[in-house]
Formats: sequence, structure tokens, C-alpha cells
Amino acid sequence: LRAAMNESMKAPYRLEYTYTRSTGPVIGQFLTGLRDGKIQGTRTSDGRVIVPATEYDPITSESLDTLVDVSDRGQIQTWSFVARPLPRHPVDHPFAWALIQLDGADTAMLHVVRADNADQLSTGARVKAVWADERVGRIQDIRYFELEA
Repeated sequence: LRAAMNESMKAPYRLEYTYTRSTGPVIGQFLTGLRDGKIQGTRTSDGRVIVPATEYDPITSESLDTLVDVSDRGQIQTWSFVARPLPRHPVDHPFAWALIQLDGADTAMLHVVRADNADQLSTGARVKAVWADERVGRIQDIRYFELEA
């Protein structure tokens, strides 16, 4: 009896989190569009187009579900140049973080613009998306934007 009292009780235990987050119908469709090489935004009740697509209007909190295609070209609204990228950056060459308003959108999205130096960049400069060779449905399906000639 004394030996049994000194033994530790043991039971199998498995810690797990089995829930997989759903992107929902709007964000899911936006990501599927990226996989298919197109960019979509959501149309608000007053006609604005928000890119990237979102499920709610940031001004009215109204639920949104109407997606519309926008261009993969647009213009730089503002930018910040990175001359020497760090290992955690999305590209290994000089680039700018830029807010880009795509043609057909009323808002700007943050993404990477490839540039060799800051002198190549300006507010209002035109850019176009460079798509990844293999797309899977994530924002990195747009590798970066490049300046239009």
C-alpha cells in the first residue's frame, strides 16, 4: 500500500487547439482573387471602393459584401524608402513601403514598391503589380509593385 501511495498518478494529456480560423466570405473572396491574379475591393453604400476588401465600412460600421475588381495599377500616395533591407523584410533589395491607391479604388493599400534608390520615387508616381509565379491566396501573391515607365 505504501508503494502505491508514492507513485505519481499519470494520465494521457494532449494540449491542442483544433479550431482553424475562417477568413469569411469577403476576405476569403479577396484572397482567392489574389490567387487568381486580380485585386478586389468592397463597395460601400455610398459608392466608395475600399481596397483591400473589408467586411465592414470603417466610417459607418455597415456590413459589406459587394466585391468589385480594381486595377493592379495605381499611384503612390506616400512612401518611406528602405535602402538596406533586413532579413525580416519581404524583399532582399532596396524598396519603399508605400500607400498605393489602385485605379478604381477610393482608399490606399500598403505594399512594397521596388526601387534602386529614393530618387526614383515620388508621391503620385505610377506603379503596377508584379505577381508571384505561384500564387496561393495571400497578400504576398503580389511580390511587389514596380514603377511604370
